[in-house]
Amino acid sequence: MPILIPRGLPAYRTLKNENIFVMHERRASRQDIRPLRIAIVNLMPTKQVTETQLARMLANTPLQVQLFLLRMESHFSTHVDESHMKTFYTTYEEIKSQKFDGMIITGAPVEFYDFEDVDYWDELSVLMDYCKKNVFSTLHVCWGAQAGLYHHYGINKYELPSKLFGVFPHQVLDNRSEFMRGFDDVFYVPHSRHTQIRKEDIVAQKDLKILAESEQAGPHIICTKNKRMLFIQGHMEYDRDTLRLEYERDLGKGLPIDVPANYFKNDDPEQGVEVRWKGHANLFFANWLNYVYQETYYDLERLSELEWDTPDEEVEEE
Repeated sequence: MPILIPRGLPAYRTLKNENIFVMHERRASRQDIRPLRIAIVNLMPTKQVTETQLARMLANTPLQVQLFLLRMESHFSTHVDESHMKTFYTTYEEIKSQKFDGMIITGAPVEFYDFEDVDYWDELSVLMDYCKKNVFSTLHVCWGAQAGLYHHYGINKYELPSKLFGVFPHQVLDNRSEFMRGFDDVFYVPHSRHTQIRKEDIVAQKDLKILAESEQAGPHIICTKNKRMLFIQGHMEYDRDTLRLEYERDLGKGLPIDVPANYFKNDDPEQGVEVRWKGHANLFFANWLNYVYQETYYDLERLSELEWDTPDEEVEEE
């Protein structure tokens, strides 16, 4: 099954060229099924890159996914053409009466700011509250995960002594979780950040559980007890060249930057990139979509019936 995205979105052509099954609205209207409504709150400055990376992950399952792109109305994006934003993006005010099967809140290059000092923090806070009643499952990524943990649980982030940069091994802590189904005991994930959340702060919250962690990178996949929110430190969606381009950019600016760990063959940039994270990245997003498909209501209006503290197993089966 395909991912349903607007035909003019640059990601459409990119994924078609990669032989990934994408579908536009006219063709989807002939299929008598309800696609999963998945919204991406894209906080990254490189909007089109992030769109494509996440669309690629969401397209790799037998489920039909209808993609929606959201932006912060209180923030002006300077790294993308305004016509692209007007054509493909919407705002919270325009969707606040709608409901979604899933939502992804991306990372953002604002980790040195206090959360309340980010210019769109108030708007994002309203959106995160909205998710509890109007989105079945919300996936928070990197800074988005730190923002979500701070907003919902008061868990703060801490600056690292040096940038965490590279592809690090992670261990599965709960192999019975639906989200970790099929994972090897050890898997690799790219990271690129200057801040961290502390494991002891997560463990202190009885509503949170760590599903996977890394000795070097710390807690990686965290979920709520009712499984309706996940917080992901790291970037499973990254492309082959994402860290290389970041490394070369910082070198070109004369910034202090180490060679990304476990990324180039033999840690030598001259030997090229060795991808070791894509299999588990696809598996995680497939597991998430499958969970949402199995547990969400066919009639999304019924989401408002769910109490936030309702355990997952008590949700009525359709």
